[in-house]
Amino acid sequence: MSTTTAVIDLDLPGATISRHVYGHFAEHLGRCIYGGFWVGEDSDVPHVRGIRSDVVEALRAIAIPNLRWPGGCFADDYHWQDGIGPRDARPRMVNSHWGDVVEDNAFGTHEFMDLCELLGADPYVSANIGSGTVREMSEWVEYLTRADDSPMAALRRANGREEPWRVPFWGLGNEAWGCGGNLRVEQFASLARQYATYARDQGGNRLTRIAAGAADADYHWTETLMRSLGDLAADPAAPAGPFQAVSLHYYTMSGPWSDKGSATDFTTDEWYRTMARARVMDELLTRHSTVMDRHDPHRKVGLVVDEWGTWWNVEPGTNPGFLYQQNTLRDALVASVHLDAFHAHADRVVMANIAQTVNVLQAMILTDPDTGALVLTPTYHVFAMNVGHHDADALTVHLRDVPTRPVEGSADLPLVSASASVKDDTALVSLSNLDTDAARTVVLDLRGRDVVGHTARVLTASTLGAHNTPEQGDAVAPALHAGVRAHARGLEVDLPAHSYVTVALDLG
Repeated sequence: MSTTTAVIDLDLPGATISRHVYGHFAEHLGRCIYGGFWVGEDSDVPHVRGIRSDVVEALRAIAIPNLRWPGGCFADDYHWQDGIGPRDARPRMVNSHWGDVVEDNAFGTHEFMDLCELLGADPYVSANIGSGTVREMSEWVEYLTRADDSPMAALRRANGREEPWRVPFWGLGNEAWGCGGNLRVEQFASLARQYATYARDQGGNRLTRIAAGAADADYHWTETLMRSLGDLAADPAAPAGPFQAVSLHYYTMSGPWSDKGSATDFTTDEWYRTMARARVMDELLTRHSTVMDRHDPHRKVGLVVDEWGTWWNVEPGTNPGFLYQQNTLRDALVASVHLDAFHAHADRVVMANIAQTVNVLQAMILTDPDTGALVLTPTYHVFAMNVGHHDADALTVHLRDVPTRPVEGSADLPLVSASASVKDDTALVSLSNLDTDAARTVVLDLRGRDVVGHTARVLTASTLGAHNTPEQGDAVAPALHAGVRAHARGLEVDLPAHSYVTVALDLG
């Protein structure tokens, strides 16, 4: 078994890893909302006011920090006043982006805010810039967050909610370069400034306004948005400007958009191609951050990766507009690679939202439409194993003797990924072995503080395409890992082939 060394200075903490990089995304798409979160008040499935109880329980267990809603592409077709008031009086709408289905608006603003309160998660509301108006968005902010007897606050009370909600995150459109209006960036930069101006802080509620940002490597989009904010370097104490963050979207797949590959039936070459494409996230964060640094050296403006994850061909026999896919060990390691990148860029990345939470794309949870059974996916378990990174300080991990593999069309793929963090007297080290066949030993060269105890967990499976189903819910599930030993430099950790391991350290 070959050996890699990971040098970690436990006494040199870096930027804080915001818990919000472990955020989630729930769009009106397929069975994410209807059949996922929302079963209705007449359902036989256990629920609280129509919100599915076991989904809430599972997400609370991984300390979900925020939830983005209502989209996605759906957001720029959504008019929020259609989703308030008595449900039987709400107008219907066509979900033209996702399956061309008719929705009854049963799940709207009050239901979403109720969901966030049940989850203990901060709401991230995406406003409609594509087909909406400045007034519509401004009144939604007022409806949600104003406490006095203003017109929108009065309307909220008439609909049953006395006190305003706290809404810290506000999205200014979505994918404005595509489904959010097919705009040129110069057009959108002006709109983002305008809409942000009217998304007003009400009372004690303070908004982080997030402008719809680039897809993939469109650095010109980021450059133009940042330039529109003016001279952010002049006064380090001055506020960022009309908006406080810009977003980035990037999806991982093994093939082209026209044939993204199967979620479960893939070759070893497709595995490695997928991992190489997942590693691109680190490059994107580096380059978009460099663009932002030129205009914002004091890092007042955050980078929000509010859509990321794997995107495969839909499962056979399912509606192609519903984007339902299985979730395997491969997806779990794609998640671990992304999270390592977010940790490494904690000084700029303030939030991230995996797409999506239930039954869509790289979901945390799958629900069976026939039996109602709930399945926790391998990706869910990566998030569970990483809760210790929430709001901890990032530690730089210096890797030595990392094996690589050539991947056609990409740079050589490093086969070990790692990150670490420290909080008070505990540290957490995350290690991924991307090699499909070979196990590896990692020596943790731990410096600066004494390690007085440790525990470890491992996530792996017998096959690369292993996944969980209602019949076998723990085919891919974490277990205690005995393959950790004392070493002259700290600890020695065995990484099985295609595995994810976390080591929690007790510090003296």
